[in-house]
Amino acid sequence: MWKALTREISPNINSCELTHLNREPIDFEAAQHQHGLYLEALSACGCQILPLTPEPDLPDSVFVEDTAVVVDEVAVITRPGASSRRPETVSVAKHLEAFKPLARIEAPGILDGGDVLRIANRFFVGLSSRSNQDGLEQLRTILEPHGYVVEAATVTGCLHLKSAVTAIGNDAVLANPAWVDVDQFAVSKVVEVDPTEGYGANALLVNSRLIYPAEFPLTRRRLEEAGFEVITVPASELAKAEGAVTCCSVVF
Repeated sequence: MWKALTREISPNINSCELTHLNREPIDFEAAQHQHGLYLEALSACGCQILPLTPEPDLPDSVFVEDTAVVVDEVAVITRPGASSRRPETVSVAKHLEAFKPLARIEAPGILDGGDVLRIANRFFVGLSSRSNQDGLEQLRTILEPHGYVVEAATVTGCLHLKSAVTAIGNDAVLANPAWVDVDQFAVSKVVEVDPTEGYGANALLVNSRLIYPAEFPLTRRRLEEAGFEVITVPASELAKAEGAVTCCSVVF
């Protein structure tokens, strides 16, 4: 059965890290409601929800994706690029060790899970302010013995690689071509976001269904016209924290 590691929103989320967005007030109660609908969508896609210990003193702790990269053989505990977020990995590691052997990204490497895009057995690492070449090399050393390929990807204009492109199938991606060159992924199908919905490239693929933000209806239409089944959830409040639908879970 698919499992989804998640964490409730910190009441201090308004102190979250920001890189590319200006700070706007986040409505905590609205964010909690939206997160609850997200968990319902994960369950509807066949996931068992595994709630992590709440971390009220860690503002970004709802964004568990950045703390781990999980494959069948191993769970890689990352070293987030923002130093304020590194304590988040402690509880994630404790939870995942019940399911997988653990490996870790060590200094001077930094790696956010939001910069790690998996397409079948290939992993692309976006080199950003949150992930560096050393982190990429360590991930390659961990994963390649298990038959995975790890390579760099170029991304500009956004926080993470998966802000610009996400996998929507084993040979298909959803992408914002203004932020990423899709040719580097060598896939057979590319769905481009509507030009008016630049932040609409983040979709979460679970059991052949896509969990997708309700705020991007034009791109949703493109996905559905391309034959994808889409479940929409409101995600406007966490978007103010540079979050999106892949950010709030580790699915394995």
